[in-house]
Amino acid sequence: MHDSSNETRDSSAMTIWEHMDELAKRLKVALYTVILFTVAMMVIPTNLSFLSNPFEFYDPLIGLVLRTIRAQILPPNARLIGLGLTAPIELYFTASVVVGVGFSLPIVAYEFYRFIDPALYPHEKRDAYPFVLSFMALFVIGVLFGYLVAARFLVTAMFPFFTAVGAEQIISVMDFYTTVFSTTLLTGLIFTTPVVFVLLVRFGIVGTSIVTRNRRYIYAALFVLVAMTTADGGPVGDALLYLPMITLLELGVFFAKRYEKSGKVKKAAWLQRTHTCRFCATEISNDSPFCPGCGKAQT
Repeated sequence: MHDSSNETRDSSAMTIWEHMDELAKRLKVALYTVILFTVAMMVIPTNLSFLSNPFEFYDPLIGLVLRTIRAQILPPNARLIGLGLTAPIELYFTASVVVGVGFSLPIVAYEFYRFIDPALYPHEKRDAYPFVLSFMALFVIGVLFGYLVAARFLVTAMFPFFTAVGAEQIISVMDFYTTVFSTTLLTGLIFTTPVVFVLLVRFGIVGTSIVTRNRRYIYAALFVLVAMTTADGGPVGDALLYLPMITLLELGVFFAKRYEKSGKVKKAAWLQRTHTCRFCATEISNDSPFCPGCGKAQT
């Protein structure tokens, strides 16, 4: 019988060099997009008042972004200081790149999708796309949560220590913005842990029992971590960080258990102790180079 699915894959088959050429094109688009948005943040002015005096340094768009972050996150009694002569310039370029990459992510993700889509069978797409979409959605939610909640509480939690050691609340401009950017990104990645955990269960690398059997210890460890992070946040601050982490953990366990109950868990080949002979389908130990059934070599 003629296999139409094989025909679809064969008709779009490409040589390794054609794949490399296609990948290079996709990477170029992604790179140019990042550069374009980065330059735009550094060059586009926030207003056109500079036209009246072209020789005066105008306020770039990244300046508006940084001022917004400072107004929303930095406590009112704190001050920023440059410390080094080149610190403002370093922040100017670093922040432009970070924000430029952030705005470029949708296009970068689209280029990645366009590269892998032709190589997937329909059933592979049905399996892969829910994970990809879930990963992206949770990452975006995590980034928003990290910026609006986690970064604010983390910065606020640091200032009581200034009082404790008798120091003025003056911090480095690079330290402040680096903390905000890294906390936001890290929180976005943490929010994707349910997807990662489900994938680990899906391929038989771990089981849900690793969480269900040690739930009390995991909860306690997370609580200590949150309490240390929000030292001055109080019960409300602790709850705002602790409850989302517990929710993410339980979501991962819930969906992973569905795979276990449905029998769709498939242990990765490199974790299996045996494999099937490709000639006679006899089960063979991974340590044996020959099949005990037909005697043929497996390599």
